[in-house]
Amino acid sequence: MTGKAARTIRMVAVVFAGMFPWILAGAQDSGADSLESQLAAKYKLVKLGTDSTGLSVLEAGTVLVIKKGGIISVPSGNAVILPSTVKDGQVHAASNTAAQGVSKFLKWKGVSDPTGAASTDTKFLTVGEKVYVSKIDVNRKDSKVALTIIECDTCNSVQDPSQRRGQVVFQFPKDYLSGADGGQVSDLINQTLEIDTGDSGQQQQGQDAQGQNAQAQQQAAQQPAAPPPTIQLGQTPDEVTGALGQPEKIVNLGAKQIYYYKDMKVTFVKGKVTDVQ
Repeated sequence: MTGKAARTIRMVAVVFAGMFPWILAGAQDSGADSLESQLAAKYKLVKLGTDSTGLSVLEAGTVLVIKKGGIISVPSGNAVILPSTVKDGQVHAASNTAAQGVSKFLKWKGVSDPTGAASTDTKFLTVGEKVYVSKIDVNRKDSKVALTIIECDTCNSVQDPSQRRGQVVFQFPKDYLSGADGGQVSDLINQTLEIDTGDSGQQQQGQDAQGQNAQAQQQAAQQPAAPPPTIQLGQTPDEVTGALGQPEKIVNLGAKQIYYYKDMKVTFVKGKVTDVQ
């Protein structure tokens, strides 16, 4: 790397830091504590890699569903991600001013931009679209939590994967993060980026149903078998039908009656069982 190129990169870093100072502040506060650990447990980060087709998902993370419009995205190859800020429940998308500023600076220095860092190819992510979380930043100093997201193309069933990226910065009231826990923060995040529980809910229902079936089978196996119906001499017709049910046919011969069942014939004389065949 030439001295000119190195100086240019350092100057770009300074410009970028001036545009997004809260990111550097967040990096300084990156020590793990209860809030970070709770958010990390709540939002499993996607693991990304590259293959012959480009960017690829090595391990899926928590899937979020976009609930509000206005979240801006850039191509996955961009080094600069334009943040969208959520404040008081409203999404405020960044303009292209920051990226255009970097582009003009690089052009003024006569440096090309092969990585696409200054690209202004922006697009709003649509409501209902599903995304992964690739990074979480907590900045207590400015009361901000930032989620870097990337499209979950397999979740969205798209034919032409785009894997666009974005960053959603949640602005909380001053000193809010000092006393808030992960549940309180995620409840507010959920209003804009809701955790997708569809697949896990169906899986849980299936597991519950399997558990109930297994429990029912176990209970049935533990219950003693019911004793077979018993017909005795001297029983009345009501006692016989109570044990065997209604006969298929009845032959009434006055004082003598015959009840015909599928595999049995019961004879009554004067209302009492006298023979069973």
